Parts: sequence; structure tokens; C-alpha cells
Amino acid sequence: YNTKSHFGSRFQSTQSTAPSLSVPTASAFFKMVERLTYRRHCPYNTKSNKLKVFRTPGNRLTSLVKKKLPKKPRCGDSGRVLNGIPATRPAEAGRVPKSHRSVSRAYGGCLSGKSVRDRIVRAFLIEEQKCVKQVLAEKMSAAKEPKSKKGKKH
Repeated sequence: YNTKSHFGSRFQSTQSTAPSLSVPTASAFFKMVERLTYRRHCPYNTKSNKLKVFRTPGNRLTSLVKKKLPKKPRCGDSGRVLNGIPATRPAEAGRVPKSHRSVSRAYGGCLSGKSVRDRIVRAFLIEEQKCVKQVLAEKMSAAKEPKSKKGKKH
């Protein structure tokens, strides 16, 4: 009987003399998975309840609760990363010494150096603009005064 003509090339005819009598065991189909239960109050896989599962030398599965990764502090104006300040979680940041929490500069630890420089330049230019306006106003008033004196006769 030719199986290729009727079913195509998907089925191949095998001519074996004796069928094998090996029966697969239950362990070949089902492998037991070792599971862990949460050891803390919250039994759910939330963002603050992540576990690191590892195997001990005694071949037991145990877990450690992972800490959240800290983010680097950023500038309030530009959003740039502040250099020289360690990335810490908020509770840990309070325990860091004050000299590590800031930089020795005006607005150190709050604003980046570029933002502070931009603020200083902006304040300087605004003051310069005020001075220029005042000088122009004085020139205009000085130019108007002689004309008004000539026009007045008693």
C-alpha cells in the first residue's frame, strides 16, 4: 500500500518487524514543580513584593525579597540627572550624610549647573535691559526739554 500517493509526503510508511513495548513512566509526562509561598503579609506579585528565588546548598528553594531600584535625582528645571549625588530610595536618602546629599554650589542638589548658569545669565540680562530702558528714557526726556523751553514765552 503506497501512502505517499493518497496522503502526500507527510506520512512515511515504516516497515518494522516488531513493535517496541516500552511504556513511558509518569515522571516522563509530569515533572513536579517546586513552588514557594510568600513569607510576608502580602501574597500577591505586586511591584513592591518581588522575590529572588535561589537554591541553597542543601538543595532547597528559598527566596529573598528584592528592593526597588533607586532612580538618580534630577534637576527641577531641565530634568537632567544631577551629578555627584547618589541614587537612593527616599528612606535611605535620609540616612545619607548631608555632604553626600548636595553639591557645594548655589542650588546644589536641587538644580543642575547649567540651569543655575542660565538663571544667572537671565537675571543679568534683565537688569541690563532695565538700565538700557532707563538710559533711553533719559535721552528722550532730555531731547524733549529744550523744545518745550523754546515754545514757552511769557
